[in-house]
Amino acid sequence: MTHPLRAVLHRLLLRGLRPPRLPHTPGWTDGSTDGHRLSVLQVCGSRGQRLAAWLALPPAASTGHPVPVVVAVHGWGANASTLSSLVEPLVCAGVAVMLFDAASHGLSAAEEFSSLPRFAEDLAAVLHTLRGVPAIDTGRVALLGHSVGAAAVLLHTARHGGVQALVSLSAFANPREVMERWLQEHHIPRHRIGTAILEHVQHVIGERFDHIAPEHQIPGIDCPVLLVHGARDQTVPLSDAHRLRALLRQGELLVVDGDHDLRVSLQPYTDQLVRFLSTHLQAGAT
Repeated sequence: MTHPLRAVLHRLLLRGLRPPRLPHTPGWTDGSTDGHRLSVLQVCGSRGQRLAAWLALPPAASTGHPVPVVVAVHGWGANASTLSSLVEPLVCAGVAVMLFDAASHGLSAAEEFSSLPRFAEDLAAVLHTLRGVPAIDTGRVALLGHSVGAAAVLLHTARHGGVQALVSLSAFANPREVMERWLQEHHIPRHRIGTAILEHVQHVIGERFDHIAPEHQIPGIDCPVLLVHGARDQTVPLSDAHRLRALLRQGELLVVDGDHDLRVSLQPYTDQLVRFLSTHLQAGAT
């Protein structure tokens, strides 16, 4: 592909793959949710970008004993408030919750592009910030993510470890397949044009799809993993969840009656998620 054509393709892809800015739930960013106070934090990302973040602490944190924490990562085009329903039950179980907006999402700074590796880099920056919070026991950390956020927590854990448990919501098996479905939805032929787009996206994000694919990260994760997937997910097929389940070293798959979003579908299973997270976090107590 000639340089002028590549430049045009680059601009078109940046525009076509730019995540939307979903507004936060009204009143959520004022600093409280479901009666629990949220501390507003500012995180400096690895690329120098500003990330908006919020920390909810359980009452036990005021006794001087560091508490475990769950860091939640939203999906593409979403924001921290889309996962806020988990704050109250986790805080009531004695677990702190850290929520943040990935770059170019919510209230965080805009960048030229977003990607799965950048989601994982933002997560790493948030975890680094938590090391400076005395109320947090950084030896007891669990991660929860939705969709691209789920892929990011899997990627981070496989590469860096230091996690006691993972909850993956609506994760895809391989980003190449996600991009191939995107090509089909936009009626872009796979031959030549589609291949050039896939290659260019990998060049821009600086990673090969196979190197960051959840199906290639999960075999290297040794902490317990709870996979959750909607039976009616039209964005990521349920078959992806079964592929990931077959690769787990320890963990399970929970299939719920829902689509890709899962916010409503997860409500009957909140106790199960909290029990999974708190059990493995408390087991890591020293």
